[in-house]
Amino acid sequence: MCTKVVNLTQKLVNIPSISPKDLGCQEILIKRLQLCGFYVERINLNDTNNFWAWRGYGKTITFLGHTDVVPAGNILDWNTSPFLSTIKNGVLFGRGVADMKGSIAAMVIAVENFIKKNPNHYGRISFLITSDEESTGKNGIKKVISLLKKRKEIIDYCLVGEPTSEKKLGDCIKNGRRGSLSIDLIIYGKQGHAAYPELSINPIHISVPFLAELSTLSFDNGNDFFIPTTLQILKVSSGKNYVTNMIPGDLSISLNVRFSPLSTERNIIHVIKSLLKKYFIRYSIHWTCYAKPFFFSPDVFCDIVTKSIYRFTNVNPAIKTNGGTSDGRFMINVANQMVEFGLLNATIHQVNECISIKDLFTLQNIYFDLLSRLFL
Repeated sequence: MCTKVVNLTQKLVNIPSISPKDLGCQEILIKRLQLCGFYVERINLNDTNNFWAWRGYGKTITFLGHTDVVPAGNILDWNTSPFLSTIKNGVLFGRGVADMKGSIAAMVIAVENFIKKNPNHYGRISFLITSDEESTGKNGIKKVISLLKKRKEIIDYCLVGEPTSEKKLGDCIKNGRRGSLSIDLIIYGKQGHAAYPELSINPIHISVPFLAELSTLSFDNGNDFFIPTTLQILKVSSGKNYVTNMIPGDLSISLNVRFSPLSTERNIIHVIKSLLKKYFIRYSIHWTCYAKPFFFSPDVFCDIVTKSIYRFTNVNPAIKTNGGTSDGRFMINVANQMVEFGLLNATIHQVNECISIKDLFTLQNIYFDLLSRLFL
């Protein structure tokens, strides 16, 4: 069994499926699922590959995942080839092995083993897989879910295979995520000669007290499941045609806010605008909400996942909502319960991304166990 999950993971990692390209990953999965009696519907939209697969009837669990990965970065910084999976001392290296091809392989092998042992199991097992989670996501899970909602599909339990574990497999699962709000701000001054500052308005100078206070803003205090909303200043740049003796006429600032359900997009923008007004700053502002916060109350499925994790790791997972966005946000109106749980996230999006083979095998067993708890 261990060989199967490692081999499948390696096959997937060896395909350079940089988002939103799939390049054949999903066909490997589809063929395996069809051999297990799954009905598979390909829902390919523009440059994105998606599929919805199901087997059985009744209460439904959906395994949600993505076959796309982020670019490898500087290949010279890798100790191994990023798209040639390599095993060293019980560790499997390769781009996407943790985020999240290892989890997908564990899901598929767990399901294969479960069906082989329980061909007439109760309930419906399904897969929802996309090739665009790491980039825009515009033709991925969001659109597929809209189709499933129109058909009135019911998903009782959703397991998202994102790498949620932090220091040890199973130490963290997620039942929600913060929202992501990106803000582009331009502060206007008056361009002029650096030797005659009295004739100009330096937008950098007038922005300093504003930025200092902006970096300390508190939007909310968080709650039992969400840390307080945070704002980060990501980029500050002045003047497109910079020369050493010219005061720029404007200053461009990029911000990102990760916000909990306790704050709204409208409130965040209002607070920032009020601060700009306080410092008498002329500005223009544009913002894009890439993801709204979502939250699933810890319920029966969360308890089942917790018990399965504990059985194989002797760890009781913490339930958190931290980290980046995920496709779990699209399940809020179609799934009754959802948990995100996968491998360690210590090396995701980094050079030398890797996982423990032991963890991969354990994850497969955990997925198998939760199927047994649900459908036996």
